Amino acid sequence: MQESTFEYVGFWPRVGATFIDAVILTVISAPLLIAFYGTEYFTDPYAPAIAGVADVLISYVLPAVAIILFWLYKRATPGKMAVSAQVVDAETGNALTTGQAVGRYFAYILSSLPLGLGFVWAAFDARKQGWHDKLAGTVVVRQRS
Repeated sequence: MQESTFEYVGFWPRVGATFIDAVILTVISAPLLIAFYGTEYFTDPYAPAIAGVADVLISYVLPAVAIILFWLYKRATPGKMAVSAQVVDAETGNALTTGQAVGRYFAYILSSLPLGLGFVWAAFDARKQGWHDKLAGTVVVRQRS
């Protein structure tokens, strides 16, 4: 991968991209959850942690599949596209393999523990890699301006 043509995307643009993605996922999933479970889904303090099969599909499966497919086919989620970033293989700069994309997604769990340290790590790493990037062999880059 020729580093003169790109730059690693740092912590704050990635936070912005994550915020954009979260808003998009909420706009899609909240109406679906309300359609299945009513507004009590969001307001009932005694509701179970998982309301049912539709909850699992809408809250967990749909986001995972969407994010992984965006990485595989566009190299970026809508939030990353908004900040002109792409997720690529760290060695070649090519698109992720399916294994890398799935591994990166589930490595988010490790990056979130403890206290999101694996995400914050990207702010201090030379290649701006979070733990999930290191585990999946990926980097987040954009064209050098």
